[in-house]
Amino acid sequence: MTTLATIAVTLVALLHLYFLVLEMFFWTKPLGLRTFGNKPEFAEASKVLAANQGLYNGFLAAGLLWGLSQGSAGRSVELFFLSCVLVAGVFGAVTASRKILFVQALPAVIALALVLLTPA
Repeated sequence: MTTLATIAVTLVALLHLYFLVLEMFFWTKPLGLRTFGNKPEFAEASKVLAANQGLYNGFLAAGLLWGLSQGSAGRSVELFFLSCVLVAGVFGAVTASRKILFVQALPAVIALALVLLTPA
């Protein structure tokens, strides 16, 4: 895998670790409230759902890092998890906020393209 593809996949994984931290630990805090545009009452009522969502983002990050750790043998793992990130990003953009298309789906598309353009 080229260095550029590795960097892109790593950045997508780091983004999802950041989402994990925001959703699991800062959902009801000022940073989480500001990031997601939630009112404190809503954040408090939905914090268990947000933690669950954060955990899923952690699984996406773990899958991407696992793929990276396998070298060229991990290419199919990376492609699978990048595809999962892309689908989640498109679904989130349609159902929650268009911003998710740019924050989650676009980085996944870029990383996916770079991995696919890298000779196997």
